[in-house]
Amino acid sequence: MVHFKKKLLGGFIAIGLLLLIAACNSSEEGSSDEQADNDAPDVEIDGDLEPITFSFFAADNNPDWTGMDTDIGEVILQETGVSLDGDFALGDPAERISLFAASGDFPDFILPKGDANLLVDAGAMVDLRPLIEEHAPNIQEVYGDYLNRMQWSENDESIYFLGTSPVDEEWWSPGNGFWLQHDVVRELGYPEIRTVDDFESAIREYYEMYPEIDGQPTIPLSLLADDWRLLISVTNPAFWTTGASDDGEWYIDEETHEAMLHLRRPEAREYLRWLNQMNADGLLDTETFVQQEDQYKSKIASGRVLGLIDADWSISEPQTALREDGKYERMYGVYPVTLDESYEHRNFQSTGYLPTWGIGITVDNPDPVRAIKFLDWMASEEAQILNNWGIEDVHYQLDEEGNRYLTSEQREERLSDSNFNKRTGIDMYKSYGPHYGDGVLDSTGQPFTINRRESLRDDYTEIEKEVLDAYDAEIWADLYPDGDQFPVKPWGAGYQINWDADSPISVPFQRASDSIYTRIPEAILADPEEFDAVFDRFMDELEGHGVEEMEAHFTELVQKRVELWSE
Repeated sequence: MVHFKKKLLGGFIAIGLLLLIAACNSSEEGSSDEQADNDAPDVEIDGDLEPITFSFFAADNNPDWTGMDTDIGEVILQETGVSLDGDFALGDPAERISLFAASGDFPDFILPKGDANLLVDAGAMVDLRPLIEEHAPNIQEVYGDYLNRMQWSENDESIYFLGTSPVDEEWWSPGNGFWLQHDVVRELGYPEIRTVDDFESAIREYYEMYPEIDGQPTIPLSLLADDWRLLISVTNPAFWTTGASDDGEWYIDEETHEAMLHLRRPEAREYLRWLNQMNADGLLDTETFVQQEDQYKSKIASGRVLGLIDADWSISEPQTALREDGKYERMYGVYPVTLDESYEHRNFQSTGYLPTWGIGITVDNPDPVRAIKFLDWMASEEAQILNNWGIEDVHYQLDEEGNRYLTSEQREERLSDSNFNKRTGIDMYKSYGPHYGDGVLDSTGQPFTINRRESLRDDYTEIEKEVLDAYDAEIWADLYPDGDQFPVKPWGAGYQINWDADSPISVPFQRASDSIYTRIPEAILADPEEFDAVFDRFMDELEGHGVEEMEAHFTELVQKRVELWSE
């Protein structure tokens, strides 16, 4: 997921924050360990392992988390003796991470995403390199040469975080695009959905035909602007639709490696102008900039929202709910929509392996050796098969030749039961450690994950297959430009390039982020005749924040990353 890295420098000096931390620690002393002990299932631990509980904090929320009290969690505890006591960011994760850095009190593991520099600057992180070399053969096997990419900087050879993105993933499903209900394109005879005008026309025509769905007002298009999610659903499409790839809040020139805020591109203005007109025409959800995430998902799950512009992971929960309710025609297909046909959607452009966002061991961890050995076990074939497939004869089967497979009932359960992961623990724990992605084979020649390109279509509903057939496609990726036609980005992804807390980038970037959260909604909701005036004020405001100097400094970081990774 792209995360907008707010730099809350005041967190380091605010005495009030320290007092708050002290008060919380005092009132909750002992409660974390007691809660972990109470939550841990009563299972017999193999061998001579002593049970231990490690706390961790993750910047991404996990509403399905139930500790080790799942089928998979119990096996992990039995095999390793380790219980995980999870804590997750509910709002802006930078606030919590700043609190950790200011207090000097850290969880045992931490997954900070874009705010890792705050922790490194605070001396919170253990250098994992010597631990890996001595205790972690599985980690070395999984990452191989990618471990070199985890070096913190050109001046610091330490490895503070192990990348938790899947290794050597083959991408078969579009992560981003414009989503339309299947019934919309079916009813309209499968029109071409290539540009924003095509998308708008389909929504408009269907909306005029069906102003209500199941007795509720139809919503033509809804976006999610709740906190940082504004960046995913509202501003990120400004680069997807104009031929740029995902570098967070940056646009990076492929030839010169020069960086700029992507919203300062003229193309971004034109995309936002289109959203402004959608609002003026009454096609944009009037609650877009006030609704919370749960309200947004509830609307989608009701089946009355015709179109979405979002990431697949953001809408997966209501998509599953629609399937669970049998509302197959109200589920969504995803289309590579761009501003006009001169642009190509770069969803599948390769970044190479992205190692920067990951899990680290803090200086407060009571047993770093035990901690790295736990992560090494999670990287083992045994653990990866467990985390992806589950338990033999419960969650998957073996055929006569020893090959793993899912029965039709087991596959449908995964697709239609919105509580499957929460109940079983499958896919629950693997994102907190090293793991392979789709398409990678284990030592027996079988895929580590349940996903295969040839089986993706088997997971689709009959209506979904009908829609794809009408567009002469087997799977949704077939509608998108092939990633091989674009160069691999030698800097990886701009949003994974860190800077120091005292960098000349920090303050201007924070001020620019504040402007984005205020001015983008203002521009979209403005009268179309006032759009340019509002957007011009936004551009002037960014320049007043010193954005050009900030971009020059970030360009240096990009070029250093390219040089470091090319060695």
